[in-house]
Amino acid sequence: MSSGGSARLLKVVIVWIVIVALAAVSYKFIVSPWMHEREDVAEQLQDYEELCELARQRGLTPDEAPKGADAATLRQMAQELELRLTGVKVSDSGKKLTLRLSLDAFSGYWVFRSEAFKEELALRGIELELVDDQADYSQRMKALRTGEAPMAVFTLDGLVKATAKLGEAPVTAVMIIDETTGADAMVAYESAVPNIDALNSPTAKIIATPESPSTTLAQVVMASFQLDKLPSDPFVRADGAADVLRRFEKADRSQKAAYVLWEPYVSKALEKDGAHILIDSSRFRGYIVDTLVVSREFLLEHEDTVRAVVETYLRTLYDQRRAGGGLAQAVREDAKQSGEPLTAKQADKLVEGVWWKTTQENYAHMGLTSSGQAGEIQPLDEVIRNIASVLLKTGAIDSASSVSNPSVLYYDGILKTMRDSDFHPSLVRQPGDVDAGEARSFKVEALNDKQWEQLRPVGTLRVRPIVFARGTAILTRQSKFELDRLAESLHTWPHYYVSIRGSARVEGDAEANRALAMSRAEAAAAYLIEKGIAVERVRAIGTEPEAEGGEAQTVRFILGQTPY
Repeated sequence: MSSGGSARLLKVVIVWIVIVALAAVSYKFIVSPWMHEREDVAEQLQDYEELCELARQRGLTPDEAPKGADAATLRQMAQELELRLTGVKVSDSGKKLTLRLSLDAFSGYWVFRSEAFKEELALRGIELELVDDQADYSQRMKALRTGEAPMAVFTLDGLVKATAKLGEAPVTAVMIIDETTGADAMVAYESAVPNIDALNSPTAKIIATPESPSTTLAQVVMASFQLDKLPSDPFVRADGAADVLRRFEKADRSQKAAYVLWEPYVSKALEKDGAHILIDSSRFRGYIVDTLVVSREFLLEHEDTVRAVVETYLRTLYDQRRAGGGLAQAVREDAKQSGEPLTAKQADKLVEGVWWKTTQENYAHMGLTSSGQAGEIQPLDEVIRNIASVLLKTGAIDSASSVSNPSVLYYDGILKTMRDSDFHPSLVRQPGDVDAGEARSFKVEALNDKQWEQLRPVGTLRVRPIVFARGTAILTRQSKFELDRLAESLHTWPHYYVSIRGSARVEGDAEANRALAMSRAEAAAAYLIEKGIAVERVRAIGTEPEAEGGEAQTVRFILGQTPY
């Protein structure tokens, strides 16, 4: 081949090499990325559309994917929607979760808002995102059911009501957070409402915040005391404790009205002349209880995460109890962050009115240890039954069938695993604080005759007539059944004394009738003591024979308290 032909051939080869090289470069850097981008967009779009369909099934309305959106945009939209559906977002590294938890601004929930709690959770790979729903329990339950916020704080009465309404239990309680022991109260002007019996009037009103624990306090009173003349729906709806306080301050003091508030608004109301507490949550137990609840679907897939939250909560509570300033300091710091600061006195009062439950007390509530090891602790089954009974009596729920088995409302597996692994943080007693290994004492002091006479009446308990055989003090089988129920109720009112007033017919020998009335009161008292009511709390009183048509052949039960 001539040299000219070789040169031309070489040029052709070089051209082809350049063309092939350019094609390869183009494919590698232009065509291939474009194809991968299209595949990635298609894949991300499919994932997002699947999530959208799941969201619609759960009652959520997802955003439509923008036309021409790139893969990164679709991936971000999918992550955000997945967070709404599950409450959990996994970081790109796969080592960190973002967890949503619904609650409101009540100071009793300070642990969840504390930096110490969030920092320890972060060390365990969990970033906590709190959702303040302004105590909208309907919204809170919706967020739990859809998975938008798979964990939440829920009062037990709210959980019972929601479960009864739904006819199912989509969520379960895994820990007892606290119980109010004075933070909620019914306040009135003494001139118009000196005691609860004064509310037994068709014109009486109760001003309260709907669906709040304070409303539960009013329902407990309505279910427990003889208020048959009170309207079936005596509630005047208010928008929070601040609104109740405003109405109280402007009220007509001659009107029969009770105002239901929580701290620090209770203390503020008592600053008004003539204001007094009719009853507060320190006088009973087991009705206003806060729990940590989890959606069952989330618990099934993330039990280890739930356990991490529970353990971190209890450890944070333990650390703050040991810290200088204790719980009052924590409550004040929390209130300052919320924009409603508390004085030292208000913080102390609030801490006095909330019983934050420790690890040992949680074990006892769940039946995992003897209640004697943590003091006088009510089994959670019993608490739920008592709450359901009150809600049923007051018409807050139509049927208790959905909660006939209380165990469906809680799951003891988390705490059982903790107990089996010896998770027992030891708390030391702080001045004025309750020891972590002991529940609050409910024992009352014995009174002398003069002190019994000076008791301030609280109200007459709502009890079906205790009937005796004519002319005797012998309890009938039906009467014993009613007294059994009364004994159970009295266990939830541990701070009150009980005056049992017997009565007999006016006909016949007056002296004999007075003796019979006393014998009947003594028979009822003896039966209650036999059923575990402390003898120091009970006193039998024989009253004068009733006039014609009065409450003859029965006894009445009046709660009393020592003067303030």
